[in-house]
Amino acid sequence: MDRARRPAPASGSSLEDFEVSIGVNFHEPKLLRQALTHRSYLGANGNDLSTSNERMEFLGDSVLELVVNEYLYAHFPDHQEGELTKMKSLLVSRNILSGQAREMDLGRFLLLSEAESESGGRQRASILADAFEAVIGAIYLDQGMDSARRFLEPRLLVDAPDILSDRKFTNYKSVLQEYVQAEFKTYPRYRISSQSGPDHKKIFTVDVSVRGKKLGEGHGSNKKKAEQSAARDALESLGVLQPLPDSLQPSA
Repeated sequence: MDRARRPAPASGSSLEDFEVSIGVNFHEPKLLRQALTHRSYLGANGNDLSTSNERMEFLGDSVLELVVNEYLYAHFPDHQEGELTKMKSLLVSRNILSGQAREMDLGRFLLLSEAESESGGRQRASILADAFEAVIGAIYLDQGMDSARRFLEPRLLVDAPDILSDRKFTNYKSVLQEYVQAEFKTYPRYRISSQSGPDHKKIFTVDVSVRGKKLGEGHGSNKKKAEQSAARDALESLGVLQPLPDSLQPSA
């Protein structure tokens, strides 16, 4: 496609602006446009939903996993398959990918329906994470694996040691609250469901729910620890976060 005839800008920002921001100059701009096109935009304009970014997201997910697996294989030679799988799950989790997308200001460039945009879609974790994967897929289709890897290195792999040591994610209540606010426009609710043991060695059990639906349960020697455990359980049940190997767990 001739650059002079590129598609209209998304949310007041052009595709060229996005290319500059990520340092990738597409040979086929239509691939980038598709990566940034949410199904709501097509539905609102009566267009074919098959041209949304969903298929590209599917491809980008595979490219992302391969790049991350290569990194983990090279940097953790003493870890076994099960541990590497859990580490990969954290690095490619929705919470991590949507966070990277926000740092890129990706939401500003998305093509969304007016209703989706007004409801907060440009900051919704699920939409951002999917679009991030779609952009990876578009880069791979346009320029191959090496370019996709170069795109991911400064945006994900450079932070991998900190992410995997769990330094940024020990406060699971904060992570859950951010996710629930973005996805459901409300707050998680915590409730002590039971207490057991003698006074000097009590164990608290806490449930966390959203709009009356229980999402997680946690246990701890005090209410705060039990709430953190419940928040982590909820994040795992939502698929936002996966358990880390014992060797990478934060100290108590």
